[in-house]
Amino acid sequence: MAMATVLDEMTVKPLSDALGAEIQGVDLGRPLDSATMKAIEDAWHEHLVLVFRNQSLSNDDQVRFCKYFGDLEEVRTGNFANEDMKHTMMITNVTDTGLQTALENGDMWFHSDQCYYEYPCKASTLYAMEVPSVGGNTLFANCYTAWETLPDDLRDKLDGLKGHHIYDYAGNPMKRGENIDPDAPQYLHPVARTHPATGRKALYVNRLMTDYIDGLPEDESAEILERLFAHGEQDRFVYEHVWQVGDFVIWDNRCSMHARTDFDPGERRMMRRITVKGEAVV
Repeated sequence: MAMATVLDEMTVKPLSDALGAEIQGVDLGRPLDSATMKAIEDAWHEHLVLVFRNQSLSNDDQVRFCKYFGDLEEVRTGNFANEDMKHTMMITNVTDTGLQTALENGDMWFHSDQCYYEYPCKASTLYAMEVPSVGGNTLFANCYTAWETLPDDLRDKLDGLKGHHIYDYAGNPMKRGENIDPDAPQYLHPVARTHPATGRKALYVNRLMTDYIDGLPEDESAEILERLFAHGEQDRFVYEHVWQVGDFVIWDNRCSMHARTDFDPGERRMMRRITVKGEAVV
């Protein structure tokens, strides 16, 4: 397949004041030249979330594009259908895909993918194959501006502290107490992480998976976390993506978090997900 040189045709259209941009004039179904990929990566670092509409992508197309950003994560259960699908998971409420599937219905709180691992993925991608008529939207929040707009005294207090993240979707992590599975994946990461490419700090706690701040009394930790969650989820930091079939979205897990809105469980929603390996959190 011929490599596409599309830099002159590519445009970057911001989607909100908070974050997000639509990339127009690029067909991800073809290999891209290095100049185009550099422009896409620069836009990704600036806007955190990139949307490519009206794409027709095979699994191989999605794999090829994601590899421009680094090595790919393998599905950790190992239950992939075949070697070609070892990086691919279907995020869906459909049970008959025949592929590795995360069965998901309804809404989901803000979170950052794999924050409970030592090396969380740096990028996540979703390709929309089926979408409900209403809802099932993805909210993306800018964690740079969330950190930068905290009061100076709170930033000073938190800088250097670590938050504890755990993979346990049973409810509010701060209220689970002894119900938390001690064997669940979990890790301590800085409350403010520094992006390796931009050098900016981003707030790195989230409502779904962060259960305490290490080194603080339990009551103070809970109070500060609730304050951070409410702050980071403000509308002024958020872009809401309303999915269309053929949308491909890539976001930076190091400086954003995301959530899902509710949708009718009687309607099908199917997204193909591939993630890119990350680095140590500092």
